[in-house]
Amino acid sequence: MGKYCEVCNKGAMSGNKVSHSERKSRRTWEPNVQRARVLVDGTPRKLNVCTRCLRSGKIARSI
Repeated sequence: MGKYCEVCNKGAMSGNKVSHSERKSRRTWEPNVQRARVLVDGTPRKLNVCTRCLRSGKIARSI
């Protein structure tokens, strides 16, 4: 399971972790992805969905 949203294709980003003394080391930021039951074309499926899409109502939850 990849760490990306199957609705908006949001994925992991990389950059520098910067300490107080300005030393830099590589790090990643990963989206908050949840496995949710979603209605896709009227049928329930389990998708990896980020919490931003869940909160904004981009998908219809299935019970």
